[in-house]
Amino acid sequence: MNRAVLVATGILLSRMVGFVRMRVFAHYFGLRSDAADAFNAAFRIPSFLQALFGEGALSSSFIPVYASLLAKGQQREADRVAGAIGAMVAILSSVVVLIGVFATPWLLGVIAPGFSGEKRELAVAITRVLFPGAGMLVMSAWCLGILNSHHKFLLSYTAPVAWNAAMITTLVVFGARGDLPRLAVNLAWGSVVGSALQFLLQLPSVLRVAPDIRPLIDLSSEHVRTIGRNFVPVFISRGVVQLSGYIDALLASLLPTGAVTGIANAMLLYTLPVSLFGISVAA
Repeated sequence: MNRAVLVATGILLSRMVGFVRMRVFAHYFGLRSDAADAFNAAFRIPSFLQALFGEGALSSSFIPVYASLLAKGQQREADRVAGAIGAMVAILSSVVVLIGVFATPWLLGVIAPGFSGEKRELAVAITRVLFPGAGMLVMSAWCLGILNSHHKFLLSYTAPVAWNAAMITTLVVFGARGDLPRLAVNLAWGSVVGSALQFLLQLPSVLRVAPDIRPLIDLSSEHVRTIGRNFVPVFISRGVVQLSGYIDALLASLLPTGAVTGIANAMLLYTLPVSLFGISVAA
């Protein structure tokens, strides 16, 4: 129970800072602006990929195998598996990010078909900036899996505070200029910086608890193959769960200005109880 409290505390801190970010965002963009809708729609695509490849699918397939090795006292083998998974995840996420950057116009046409003209072009530009940050968040989920397996819960669930703080700082520094499309692009870069900070904050602790990690792909390991087999069904189930959010964003893009932003704000609020209690106990 004490560990669940640590997870809930970390999530609560990150969500509270997330609410501050949402309020600062609303201060500069308002709730009914094309720039706000373009940013929130663009943010759905990398977030969708991060949810598929990151915390849900990766943790559910990786943590049971890694934690089992640790429980058996096989620290060196556990670290070798973690290094192999980290290398594979880094390569896979890099490929997805690269493809995503080039395929952004098509992806945006699927997730926000109601956008057109300058609003659509702005959303495309923002999405392309956000994609590298999604890759870093996937690596952050890898760190979370290792730290959780070593019963280090608070840092991994508090680390998103850095991501939110980077975005808040970007809004405050660049928001006074009044150019909302430019501010939206700057905020996307702030998100990428925050994603990097979230990963880098956890990395030193990962290297301390798992000193034998080496980023080398090892497909000969039965443990690595087990994680790969477990990843596929979890990946599919996470995709089905994300389908609801995709439909919400698609329908909102067809509505008047402000609908996409309203959906995004509502989602942050109504998912708080699940995050605080469901995720903390499950972790």
